[in-house]
Order: sequence, then structure tokens, then C-alpha cells
Amino acid sequence: MNTIFSIVSKVSFGLLLVGTIASCKQGAKTANEPAKNDSNTVSKESQGSNKDKIVYLNSDSLSEKYQYFKDIKSKLENKVKKAQTDLQSKSTAFQREVAEYQKNAATMSAPDRQATEQKLARKQDELARLDQTASSSIAKDESEEFNNVYNKITEFLKKHAAENGYKLVLTYSKTNPTVLYADPSLEITNEVIKQLNEEYKSSNK
Repeated sequence: MNTIFSIVSKVSFGLLLVGTIASCKQGAKTANEPAKNDSNTVSKESQGSNKDKIVYLNSDSLSEKYQYFKDIKSKLENKVKKAQTDLQSKSTAFQREVAEYQKNAATMSAPDRQATEQKLARKQDELARLDQTASSSIAKDESEEFNNVYNKITEFLKKHAAENGYKLVLTYSKTNPTVLYADPSLEITNEVIKQLNEEYKSSNK
């Protein structure tokens, strides 16, 4: 009955902007990760100097600092904990019944043993169904919630790209370093996080 305990471990932001990654071979320098941008935002002047209007986001930072994503992740984790506690309680009660049966089996009549074993088998099947139902429910919620996060970010980026003349928005993650090097002036992570959080805060008023 461990399947439910690992559901939230799959929560990640690695696929957040799948489909926006493109080859960036020309002029690329090999490195372990893009150089860090020391400023909190990228200036309009530095963006404007990029004639190709190609920018990138650090999806690790996005997952750590985008409040909507953090709230969704927390909600899913709480649901897992609640389901885990419920299943653990039922499992413990079932194990007590099994232990009680094992202790008394030798002195029980054959019909009583058979009836008890059938009852315990039904309860074991019920626990397995509860585990599967809870796991399926959480997996469904996870898929829906993170699809909503993905849609919010991509819709924002469409608008943000149109306003700033970006032709391509790449995404970078340490676990999936598709972009091996990028000039720090091309990073728009902080400004995107700031505006996404402002929109989220405003929508919750």
C-alpha cells in the first residue's frame, strides 16, 4: 500500500515549458549552466539590443518563487498526507484484526475460521481499492492543477512576448540543461516571476 505515498514526488516543473525549447548552437559556449544574472530584472535597453529577441527563463527559479505553483504543490501534498493518514489508520486496524485471528485460530471451529478468513480477505480487498482510488484521485488532481499552472504561464508569456517583441522564449533547468550557455542579459526569469505573482495576488483579492 505504498503507491499513494509517492504521488507527490513526481511534482516538478521540468516540463513546464516543453515545446518552447529550440536549438541554440550558433555562438554557444559549453558550460554547466547559464551564467547568473545579478540584477533582479533585465533592463529594457539590454533586451532591445538583442536583435533576435530570444530570451530564456530558469524554470527551477520559477517553480521555487511562483506563488501559484507553490500553493498548488502545497494543496496536493496536504491531500496526500490526509489520504496517507486515513489509509494508515485503516491498515493498522486491519493488522490488529489479523493478529487477533492468528492468536485465536487454533481454538476456533472450522466454520468460524472460514468465516473470519473470508471477512479479512474482503477487508484486505477494500483497503487495496481505497489505495487505488486515492492514488487515482490525486493523480487526476495533479494533472489538472499543473495543466492550469502551465496554461497560466504560457498565456502570460504570449502576452509578455508580444509586448516586448520576443520571438522565442527558452527554458532552462539544472535537471534538463538544454541551454548550455546564454548571455545573462537574455534572462527574463525575475521579471516574469514578479509579474506572475502580481497577477496571482490581484486575482485573489
